[in-house]
Amino acid sequence: ELYGGGEQDGLEKILTAGMNILFLTISRINGLEERGIYTDLMREFIRNGHAMYIVSPYERRFHQSTGIIESNGAKILKVKTLNIQKTNIVEKGIGTLLLESQYLHAINKYWRDVKFDLILYSTPPITFNKVIQTLKKRWNAKTYLMLKDIFPQNAVDLEMFSKKSFLYRMFRSKEKRLYELSDFIGCMSPANCEYVLKHNPTVDAAKVEICPNCVELQERPKEDKEQSRFLKELNIPSSKKIFIYGGNLGKPQGIDFLLKVIEKNEKRKDSYFVIVGSGTEYMKVKLWFDTYLPQNACLLASLPKEKYDELVSLCDVGLIFLDNRFTIPNFPSRLLSYLEYKMPILMATDVNTDIGRIAEENGFGLWTESGNIDTFMEMVEFMTEDENRMREMGERGYTFLCENYVVDKSYKAVMRHF
Repeated sequence: ELYGGGEQDGLEKILTAGMNILFLTISRINGLEERGIYTDLMREFIRNGHAMYIVSPYERRFHQSTGIIESNGAKILKVKTLNIQKTNIVEKGIGTLLLESQYLHAINKYWRDVKFDLILYSTPPITFNKVIQTLKKRWNAKTYLMLKDIFPQNAVDLEMFSKKSFLYRMFRSKEKRLYELSDFIGCMSPANCEYVLKHNPTVDAAKVEICPNCVELQERPKEDKEQSRFLKELNIPSSKKIFIYGGNLGKPQGIDFLLKVIEKNEKRKDSYFVIVGSGTEYMKVKLWFDTYLPQNACLLASLPKEKYDELVSLCDVGLIFLDNRFTIPNFPSRLLSYLEYKMPILMATDVNTDIGRIAEENGFGLWTESGNIDTFMEMVEFMTEDENRMREMGERGYTFLCENYVVDKSYKAVMRHF
């Protein structure tokens, strides 16, 4: 087991009568056929005989009214909200604060008489307290927090506001209340567990545990990049080792360092960087590309999922970047897609996350602190100089994924309490 003290071999299969489970999220879930850490987990609950009720936002940019969708055995309540992702900080802040009253009103309207046995929810946001408290009391339900984001400290780390501000005090109060309302808190990694307990001494250590980001494993064959029409269409050279960064391009990713890496890589002849994503810093990255016109890198806006998957299957190394100012241990879920495609990982992060240590200890990645440009380029060289070694690292990563980050792990982490 990855973290020690985990499930023992021969653990009895959990036999639990089907429960009504409510999942609250700000992720945009439009159907359970979608792939992602939450939809994959929801399908696992349904496969095991549970009834899934999901509440997800319809942000105002989509011009949709509140209503219910049924998908693959789940009922999805889409609630009209303000824009809460990829928008300005004022609308995001107001929209996040309004969520709990909007969600509770919608649940009372559509599912007033549904008796929920378990309420699942993830951070962000930390503003579901009113919903959780009301439904927990109404149905004597159990509550489980899947902690994916430690806010407001992450905003303080990125200097969005200070610890002396009213905003910090308000959100910190909500965070403490969320932990208090949660019967169990599932963290992504050991460092996350340690952080929560160290900075929240009133939280009972017995209810804090590891519930990692997980995926429903699918066969992911590597494509032959030498024969790929897709790479030709994108003008990506198949003769070079292709390093891919896919995901959010925002302040948490430490974009300035990413751009320094791309600039430094211009001196190399055997490595090419592909950046795919969107986010608040996308235009900053695009402006840099338009200004400097790098020959050893390309920037792509968000691709449809099937096209992105095809691109990842043609790449050699996955990239993870995080701002070095973080004092909280982030654990980006994009790691999972890289591991699925048997790619080794290069990481430049803060010193507090344990994602780099886990990768290095298990032989599927290399890590340095974000800002260490010379060390990072040495890591690039290490990857490109030995193809067999790179392939072996990718295989180790895939094995590690199969043993630790499949949905059965997160499902059992939750269900062992019932």
